[in-house]
Amino acid sequence: MLVSEMSERLLRPKEACQRLGISYPTLCRWIREGKIRAIMTAGGKHRIPESEVRRIAEGVTIREVRAVVYARVSSFDQKSDLEGQMQYLMQYCSSKGYRVVDVLSDVASGLKTDRDGLLKLFNYVTGR
Repeated sequence: MLVSEMSERLLRPKEACQRLGISYPTLCRWIREGKIRAIMTAGGKHRIPESEVRRIAEGVTIREVRAVVYARVSSFDQKSDLEGQMQYLMQYCSSKGYRVVDVLSDVASGLKTDRDGLLKLFNYVTGR
């Protein structure tokens, strides 16, 4: 290890992923493939030199992650459960930095396939 590397800031994988706009599995794959250099700590954890993140970031276009939130309950007396599901999913998206483009919900049996929210979700996925 070079002396300059010893003084360089080493990032935890989560921070490197956030800066690069990639997922943790992608970062792990890049490390295995040698696309990004990582340092292994004495405790067996990966740390990524800040210079590596800058080097990769210059060639990587950070893309925005968009999400559609979908929640469903079976009956109207579960309305509070539905609101709880939606709140949880919105918080999750916010914590990951996702931009929520729509919030969909249904109050219907899971066996019913013509639910309005589900059909709209399918349209988002298929691009219709």
